[in-house]
This record gives sequence, C-alpha cells and structure tokens, in this order.
Amino acid sequence: MGVAAIDSEVGSVGLAALPGRRARLPGMADVERYDDVFLQAGAVALGLVTLPEVAAHWTEPSALTGLSTGALACHLGNQVVRAAELLPRTTDQQPLETVDEHYARSAWVTAEPEDPVMDRTSDEDLAVAGAAALRERVTSHLDVVRELLARGAASEVVPVPWQGWSLRRDDFLLTRMLEVVVHGDDLAVSVGVPTPQFPDALFAPVRDLLVRLAVHRHGQSAVVSTLARSERGKPISAF
Repeated sequence: MGVAAIDSEVGSVGLAALPGRRARLPGMADVERYDDVFLQAGAVALGLVTLPEVAAHWTEPSALTGLSTGALACHLGNQVVRAAELLPRTTDQQPLETVDEHYARSAWVTAEPEDPVMDRTSDEDLAVAGAAALRERVTSHLDVVRELLARGAASEVVPVPWQGWSLRRDDFLLTRMLEVVVHGDDLAVSVGVPTPQFPDALFAPVRDLLVRLAVHRHGQSAVVSTLARSERGKPISAF
C-alpha cells in the first residue's frame, strides 16, 4: 500500500453505533471523543508498517538512534496492540486529571536515548518475526479495537500498567494517537517516503498536545519566538 493509499484508506474506517453500551460514569463527558479518530490512527499505522519500503529496509538502522527500521515499525504497530489489550481492562484507580499530567510524570519524556527507560529491546525482539507477522498482528488487533468500541465494551478509565496510573479513555487514546503521528513520521523518514497527510481529526489534537508540552518544557517565549520569528528560533522539542 502506497502513502497515497494510506491517506484514502483512513477515511473508510468508522465506528458503528450499537446498543448496549456501558452506563456513563460521573465526570466522563466526552470520553468517546477520540474513539472514531483512533480507528483512523490505527489505519494510518497499519498502512505505514505494511509499506514495501519498510519491509525492504527492515534490518537497517532507522532514523532513531539504536533502533532498526523493523523495530520502529513494531513500536508503531504496538500502539494498536496496546489499545486492544488495555481498553477492556477495568481499574479502581482514579484517572489523572489531564493527559498533560501523564507526560509531566513520565520519566522517558526528558530521558536520553541511552537511558534504561528508553530501552527498546522488546521492539527488536518483535521485529525478528518479520514484516508479514507484524501486518497480521496489527490487523487483528485493530479489528479487536473496532469491535470493543462498537460494543461499548471499552472502559472509560484505562489502566496504564507500565506507568502505574490510569487515564480517561479519550486521554489514553490521545497518547496512542500522538505515538502514531510522531513515529509514523519517523518511519516514513527512515525508509525515504513522504509522511502521509494525517486526517485533521487526528493531527489537530496531537499538534495541540505537542505545543502544550513544548511550552511546559521550554516556556511560552521560546515557543512563540521559534514559531513566529525565524531569527530568534530555538530548540523547542516536546520530548
């Protein structure tokens, strides 16, 4: 599937409205706002990891230090897998107030590539199975996510076990959407193809989140100067 095909494919992914959805918990207004959007993100991820250019460069270094192209593809595809695994889980934990707090608490946000928290051995291990196995894995798990959301079987509060806290479903899906956009760009650059044009519904909330994180890390002045004044540009990466 080419990049142009990825762009057209995402528009066909939708969420069916079915009866029998779970009763809304107090304070969970808008918790469904990214359900459909995440399915589009999953389609983008699937389209990227199945590009022939990705398979051709599978064992070569990616644009990310210390990570092969195959491992990067697996990390991208794992955003769909994690959603399929965690959305049906329940938790008694109160969710974090905002998605921004998730990143403020996460050690990896300010970690160096060589720090233990950035270890990607599990992605390299998955890459050993090859591109075809990843395609099957992402396809099957995207079907699981679609079915969970359509049935109303996805939890409104989703545990994030590797961090030790939980998030509202919309916040959890936004964290996965950010991963798809950022690592989708990484993967496209790694294999020399144009980054696909992300749907506005996917790109806009990720863009806004990245800007907020950049402001939190570098301050308003640095972000404004870099975006508005080329002569005063500074490094303002969110991570």
